[in-house]
Amino acid sequence: MKEQSQAPKELYPERELVPEREYQRVAISGEEKCGVATVPFTDLLDAAKCVVKALFIREKYIALSMQSFCRTTARYMQEELGDATVHPPVSETHPYEVLDPASMPPGLGYTCKMVDGVVRLAFGFLIAYFSNRKSFCYRRLQYLSSKFQMHILLNEMKELAAQKKVPHRDFYNIRKVDTHIHASSCMNQKHLLRFIKRAMKKYPGEIVHVEQSRGQTLLEVFESMNLTAFDLSVDTLDMHADRNTFHRFDKFNSKYNPIGESILREIFIKTDNHVEGKYFGHIIKEVMADLEESKYQNVELRLSIYGRSRDEWDKLAQWAIKHKVYSDNVRWLVQVPRLFDVYHTKKQLSNFQEMLENIFMPLFEVTVNPSSHPQLHLFLEHVVGFDSVDDESKPEHHIFNLDSPKPVNWMEEDNPPYSYYLYYMYANMTVLNHLRRQRNLNSFVLRPHCGEAGPIHHLVSGFMLSENISHGLLLRKAPVLQYLYYLAQIGIAMSPLSNNSLFLSYHRNPLPEYLSRGLMVSLSTDDPLQFHFTKEPLMEEYSIAAQVWKLSSCDMCELARNSVLMSGFSHQVKSYWLGPHYLKEGQEGNDIRRTNVPDIRVAYRFETLCEELNLITQAVRSEELEMVEEQGSLCMGARR
Repeated sequence: MKEQSQAPKELYPERELVPEREYQRVAISGEEKCGVATVPFTDLLDAAKCVVKALFIREKYIALSMQSFCRTTARYMQEELGDATVHPPVSETHPYEVLDPASMPPGLGYTCKMVDGVVRLAFGFLIAYFSNRKSFCYRRLQYLSSKFQMHILLNEMKELAAQKKVPHRDFYNIRKVDTHIHASSCMNQKHLLRFIKRAMKKYPGEIVHVEQSRGQTLLEVFESMNLTAFDLSVDTLDMHADRNTFHRFDKFNSKYNPIGESILREIFIKTDNHVEGKYFGHIIKEVMADLEESKYQNVELRLSIYGRSRDEWDKLAQWAIKHKVYSDNVRWLVQVPRLFDVYHTKKQLSNFQEMLENIFMPLFEVTVNPSSHPQLHLFLEHVVGFDSVDDESKPEHHIFNLDSPKPVNWMEEDNPPYSYYLYYMYANMTVLNHLRRQRNLNSFVLRPHCGEAGPIHHLVSGFMLSENISHGLLLRKAPVLQYLYYLAQIGIAMSPLSNNSLFLSYHRNPLPEYLSRGLMVSLSTDDPLQFHFTKEPLMEEYSIAAQVWKLSSCDMCELARNSVLMSGFSHQVKSYWLGPHYLKEGQEGNDIRRTNVPDIRVAYRFETLCEELNLITQAVRSEELEMVEEQGSLCMGARR
């Protein structure tokens, strides 16, 4: 395992560079209340109340589940700040090599039971509410776009000059995190092709599949397809998304099958198969080696837990530890496909609660008593969160409300709606996080696919329950939600090349618009196997975005900094990558010598966000003051 190299100390003296505090600002003057001339004050007040209430709702749910809430927004809502330390942990020994039960934390002796779809421990809606505020939020978003264009016009040269002053650092050697990438497609087609050819030459006689109680060797599998290693090419693999996958998620899913054969998908890109995921483990380790060689690129790979049986977690952990699938450049997210209807139809699950128990009960058991699942205990130390995945455009036949069946009673053929899945994942994760925090173990966050397609209300669920989301395309159609995502600075991992093949043409992608308005967006690859051609898919994503949308170096560095901020890497690692004070607000939290983002850009983003937060909170406060004064005058009148 290659250690992360430490940067020379002379590159990072204690804040010797003077931050660029002065830049040209645009100010709006006038006598309109709260600085808004575009809407009547009554409309402003009405919208401000709703926005503040929505932010309080999010703050409540996020705090309850131990996820992170935007510090600046929290400060405007009377929350306190924290601080940071400096150096990242470097793995001196392989983290999966220590399996001594004596080294495990002791068992607590708790019992766990799932009641109404949520695990309990024994110790021995919003859219209609905002529909009338669309005009206000739309105008504020338009204002933010225009203000950024004016900022660029006035300060672009100054930002570029600030970047040029920094020795050594440029876009290529700042840290970037691919915050949305699936492990089963994290390699490109050429990489997978070469690996399959090597496996055919190295392990031709290895039994890789059992069909009707008869084992098949790798050679026999390919002979049954009338193929040899020489016949294979990228074209015969046929795994790249094309024009036929646009708005056809079913055809896209079939692209995961090499040569269109599901048996090859099972052999090469599954963790649970006859060879115990050996080939998949090897190819993931090759991807990890490439990441370590590039040093500045990091990924958060998604592995699947389906909820069909209780032993899925143990098998996944066994796969990771047996094949030592670990890198300092990689963290794991666990994705749960929303496929209850499929499993129920196949008689694999009797009700939805059984699926939830299969997903969460092993996690509670290993948290209560780590020695009960020692390999899972080690694996979970490198898991940062949960994802909910599937085709969002599938029609939903139910609305999640108080009349919805409890999970134990959900035995219908129809799939539960998106919000139903998300709520029960959130609720169980919240209980689990409290238990793990009590044991000084790492907690998890919810970072689902959200707003890629389908109904707008998916984004409402994401706003309330998730720390970050992936995609967020539909925010372009929902000004109120887009404004709320901006104020709460919710991370949005966007994948324009993926969207271009599936749901939205590249030139219509809203990422540049989101970036100009100040939403917390980053670039991610989603599925390099289907969408990318090069050995460095994340750099490919950045380079195409820069060419198509004419992004500046500062824009790209800002996207990279956002990706680190929204990632699940530890506080110590982020302190090293972004600077020891990265948790501080505004330019005080920026270290241009590590991020290559000019203080001017960070200061502009901070001041603009504060201006918007001040706008809505001041409106609410002004009404409260008027009410107090009115009540006071009434009291005085009564005394007279």
